[in-house]
Amino acid sequence: MNLNTAKSIKFPSGFWSGIQLLGIAPSDVVRQARLPLTVITEPKVTAAEYFALWQAFSDLTGDIAQAVVGLVHAFETTLYPPDVLATYHARNYRDALYRMARYKQMCPPERLLILEKDEECTIELEWQHTKESGPEVLVGITLAYLLELGRRGTGQALKACKVEFIHPMGDVQALEAYFGCPVHTGSVRNRLTLRSRDLDIPFVTYNEELLDILTPALDRTLSEQHSTASIAGTVKWIIKRSLMGGHLDIHAVAKELHMSGRTLQRRLSEEDTSFKHLLTEARHEQAREYLANPTLDIKEVACLVGYGDLNSFYRAFRIWEGDTASHWRSENIDKV
Repeated sequence: MNLNTAKSIKFPSGFWSGIQLLGIAPSDVVRQARLPLTVITEPKVTAAEYFALWQAFSDLTGDIAQAVVGLVHAFETTLYPPDVLATYHARNYRDALYRMARYKQMCPPERLLILEKDEECTIELEWQHTKESGPEVLVGITLAYLLELGRRGTGQALKACKVEFIHPMGDVQALEAYFGCPVHTGSVRNRLTLRSRDLDIPFVTYNEELLDILTPALDRTLSEQHSTASIAGTVKWIIKRSLMGGHLDIHAVAKELHMSGRTLQRRLSEEDTSFKHLLTEARHEQAREYLANPTLDIKEVACLVGYGDLNSFYRAFRIWEGDTASHWRSENIDKV
């Protein structure tokens, strides 16, 4: 995983409400993925954690195809993030797909490659900045959503021409019923093929005024994302996601960023900070957040922020806040 992959991936809030409609509790998915429950309320994860959440959902559902079809129907349009809203309110299906491919750059790890030739349009799914392939359920959801976008936008029951998956996808007949076309597994790529003529169908959800608001902001965000990258912010974020794993040093983080420990140390110095300082800040910030949660006892909080010894945590917290952890908690429950 390199720097771009290590940046936070925003997990769609609609996922949590969608799985609840399917009878699955968000906490069960998080526990199945072996991640901290805070990802539900602060949904920023690494690529590995992003994949783990999707895999956990698939495991709890039992069948990949049923998970795909169930969630794509349950995902509410009103919960789409701004980048997806910009596609939903596009001029037509073609405009929506190309906007989706463009704005996907802001939300790794998926990348969409669109090719129009003759009477067909193929959309191939790849993974940006990582060699790791995402879970089959995520592949299925991504391709299914592209068709669902066209259906919801045009108001028509569009069908695909062909769908290809690299890996087995469970109940293929369920997928064929959804896509309205043959579904092939064991293919060399993950790909959705549409009819080019369908791309010209106008969207009944077209909203020019909203696009005039969303598009410049999204383009500006994308441009800024390409031109700037705070190594300190990235390192601190990785630290927060890794505190539960025990011993964490600069070399482990540098390896995740595909650089040497010395290079990372130099990059942090250029931003007037250090690994030790970022580690302390991350522990402090996470400790405040966890202590404000009344369901966690202080011993659990100490473990969650990387302290195996409770007394060491007590001493550190008094230095940070000038107060004991227990008294600070009594004054700040549910305030952070």
